[in-house]
Amino acid sequence: MASVLVASNRGPVSYVLGEDGELDARRGGGGLVSGLSAVSSQDSLWVCAALGEGDREAVRRGVAEPGVRMLPIDPQVYADAYNGIANSALWFLHHHLYDIPREPVFDAEFRRLWTSYRAYNHEFAATLAAEADPGAAVLVQDYHLALVPGQLRELRPDLRIAHFTHTPWASPEYLRMLPDDIREELLWGMLGADELGFHTRAWADAFLGCAGDGSDGTRVTVHPLGVDGEDLRALAHRPEVDRRLARLREEVGDRRTIVRVDRTELSKNILRGLLAFRELLTVHPEWRDRVVHLASAYPSRQDLEVYRAYTASVAELAEEINAEFGTAAWTPVQVSVKDDFTRSLAAYRLADVALVNPVRDGMNLVAKEIPVVSEAGCALVLSTGAGAYEELKDDALTVNPFDVSETAEALHTALSMPPSERADRSKRLAAAATALPPQRWFLDQLESLRNG
Repeated sequence: MASVLVASNRGPVSYVLGEDGELDARRGGGGLVSGLSAVSSQDSLWVCAALGEGDREAVRRGVAEPGVRMLPIDPQVYADAYNGIANSALWFLHHHLYDIPREPVFDAEFRRLWTSYRAYNHEFAATLAAEADPGAAVLVQDYHLALVPGQLRELRPDLRIAHFTHTPWASPEYLRMLPDDIREELLWGMLGADELGFHTRAWADAFLGCAGDGSDGTRVTVHPLGVDGEDLRALAHRPEVDRRLARLREEVGDRRTIVRVDRTELSKNILRGLLAFRELLTVHPEWRDRVVHLASAYPSRQDLEVYRAYTASVAELAEEINAEFGTAAWTPVQVSVKDDFTRSLAAYRLADVALVNPVRDGMNLVAKEIPVVSEAGCALVLSTGAGAYEELKDDALTVNPFDVSETAEALHTALSMPPSERADRSKRLAAAATALPPQRWFLDQLESLRNG
């Protein structure tokens, strides 16, 4: 039994099954891992899904990290819930990504997938109900588990329940695309919580607009997640990052750098960012051979065709720009379409300009991380669609994420900025970025839940 419980799709540890049959445990990072470390493992429990064959084998063998409970959810139920609903419906709704003339289509197959989503959520709710001390605090994470608060409230009305949404929340108009009964069940699930958290006031207000008077019994709060500056700087100055930085310096030479780091996620707006860079080189030819765009694009959700196609489009557009403008001595765009955290940290340190232009994003920690790590200080070009916009707008160059020309001009302004101004802005951005580091972010929510 536990007095503090966290529930999330992905847990703090994953297992890899080796060819020799041995299980290798790999611990993750992030705000939740850091936050929960402030609570005694004897009093806390993290409930998560067994995601891969290694995780499922660990469950079968009874292998577990202290304070972690993995749920061996039926693989088909999991696939339906995770890919069919969470990532193909709720993600698209909250990020306003649907191609409206063609999508969404809410038919019999969608309702079959929703039944799996409901069952997946109930696995979590039942486990939390069985493992929680009387009056325990339960902190449920993200859109994957939106029904858990309502389901858990029915099972254990004595518990203090919070839910935090790490994405944006859909506008009322967008959420109304859902069938009425599904939308009502989604809101019922969320409103089972005592407290609902969002990264920004804009996303909190969007939820309130959707819930209307039904939200009266639930507190809606804002907790903008920041970064741990000390920990991030230590990661960025490891020897392997130093070596990668040296190689990047050789490749870039004495040119300026525009850096972006994203998953190849539709909401990240990578294609319009590349189009803006191409327009910069077209409209301001003085930057030709004087700037390199370092873009890290981590593959994301490659089991979905729309994401595979998007990743391919990113690589193709980068090749087109290089073919149009590149020379034997200068490659304008250097894209890394693979998961390479070491390269990303090296690029952070080298950044003169950071480009963060999502269409719509819950927070976007990259906008906060690059100013903390950039060695000479960087200018931040930031779209109004980023959750970080509310905190960083005063010292960033802000753009409409759909306006390629405005973004190109912002890149020109950023590249032309005097070094002293760039350094001053970067210092203020870093201070704002580290105002609510992960552990404090988590503990603030726990304290609010217990005392609210």
